[in-house]
Amino acid sequence: MKPGLLLLSGGSGSRMGTPKHELAHPGGGSWGGHLVRVFESAFPVGPIQVLGEALPDRPNLPRLDDPREGPALALRAWAAAAAPPAEVWWVVACDQVRWTKASLQVWWATCEASDPSFTRWVMALHGGHLQPLGGWLPATLRPALAASRARSLMALATSLPHLALPREGREWLDVDTPEERDAFEREG
Repeated sequence: MKPGLLLLSGGSGSRMGTPKHELAHPGGGSWGGHLVRVFESAFPVGPIQVLGEALPDRPNLPRLDDPREGPALALRAWAAAAAPPAEVWWVVACDQVRWTKASLQVWWATCEASDPSFTRWVMALHGGHLQPLGGWLPATLRPALAASRARSLMALATSLPHLALPREGREWLDVDTPEERDAFEREG
């Protein structure tokens, strides 16, 4: 199974004062660049596509414009466009900055064991909430994703064949506010 990375970087950054994908990660580089490094360390030959703004530390990665009408419409636009060949995509937002190579490898192995043919969008159920971002989306669902009329991410995710796996772990916690950013940076 050939995995790819689809990194969402289209947020305006209004709560943080600057777009999240550009923020400095404590481990070096930008938040978006950190997620690319995590993916590349786990899947060195997997294709990468940025959906939104270019990353300051990886400006040459293939990129599609985000229509800036929310993640559901961005994903629908991505699904309707050409993409590098991959059988399944790790769809992650640039504010999910706690991922490590080890946590991604464990998540991949869990998803692969739970749905070996990747016929469903495999998502986490974290703290009782469905987490489509951070999940694995099979390329075979791209036509249904493109044809969807769902306007919210949750409606889009649940309208497609999906599998929710209970998960714990800090990697599922988004960093959405300046206070959460401070706490994340203090974690070290």
